[in-house]
Amino acid sequence: MSDIKLFDQKQIRSVWNEEEEQWYFSIVDVVEVLTDSPTPRQYWSKLKKREFDSQQLYPFGVQLKLESKDGKKYTSDCANVKGLLRIIQAIPSPKAEPFKQWLAQVGYERMSEIENPEL
Repeated sequence: MSDIKLFDQKQIRSVWNEEEEQWYFSIVDVVEVLTDSPTPRQYWSKLKKREFDSQQLYPFGVQLKLESKDGKKYTSDCANVKGLLRIIQAIPSPKAEPFKQWLAQVGYERMSEIENPEL
């Protein structure tokens, strides 16, 4: 199941992993929201090299196909909530704390849906 979440009026592409029962979010979308960078892919690429390549990021990041603005699906770097929280720590942004609260709300809503499918 794919879904679009909104944070600060901006779209965050996401995919629900049924097997793991957790959301995966587009890292580039999160970087764009937190940094307001005009080139979020480049920002993520530099951040990844600087902060995570030496620590082998991909134990908590995966590549999944997400729909882009042109309607086609492309492989994109994604992370679950735990991975995103680690990435957020590496981004100097005043939006980090509200974003963490937003992630907690998204998780809470999904758990409520699992407990009560009528939601």
